[in-house]
Amino acid sequence: MQLDSALAVAGITGLFGLLILVALWPGEKQGARLLAKWGVRNPAADQVSVAVRYLRRRRFWYPWLFLGLPLIPGATDLVGERNANSLVFVVLLGGLAAEILAQRPARGPRREAVLAPRGVLDFAPLWTVIVSGLATVAAVVHLAVLRQWGPLAVTVGAAAVSWIIVLLAVRRPAAGDPEVDLALRVRSARVALGLGTGTAATLGWTTIGNLATFLAFVVTVAAFLAIVGPPPKQRATTTAAR
Repeated sequence: MQLDSALAVAGITGLFGLLILVALWPGEKQGARLLAKWGVRNPAADQVSVAVRYLRRRRFWYPWLFLGLPLIPGATDLVGERNANSLVFVVLLGGLAAEILAQRPARGPRREAVLAPRGVLDFAPLWTVIVSGLATVAAVVHLAVLRQWGPLAVTVGAAAVSWIIVLLAVRRPAAGDPEVDLALRVRSARVALGLGTGTAATLGWTTIGNLATFLAFVVTVAAFLAIVGPPPKQRATTTAAR
């Protein structure tokens, strides 16, 4: 792609990202809804402020990532021309940037979430790890058979980024009280694994040539939706609170 064309595409996609940022820029209402969805009963104002900061750290990067993606040589060819592919990729990279920034210790006094060390499976259940892994491996094998090396590389890269996000979410300093901290870590881990699975769906199975490929796409999308959703325990807690 020529520089002039790349700049034009970058301007359009950057504007698209800015519109998304304006539409999705979170306030107290969105923060309270996020906590309620992930099992925090009747969140207080200080709990909501932590959730709002959590969302803003992620969404702030959307316009810049949409702007920069077309300027990377070969990025459009690797990610693909479908908007769904670019959107998943941008959300994943936005989550990575947010988790990297969250590794900095908070200024001033802060409360530790828990004293006992926790691992990946405390935030991402074993079934989500297995399902995400199987979905990624299946997509990689399919792309390798088709010799689609670019999409294969992006699928593997997305899986690696999703796991980096999970590990960063496990080790980041505590934010807020233990209940909010746990809810946000669980969300980070599950959404990251889900986005890796979503990349496997949009890149691995969208060249639909037969019924088996279509069914694999549907199953992978179903896995994505199951992984990114809150655990049943948190859904039950939220329902009971209402």
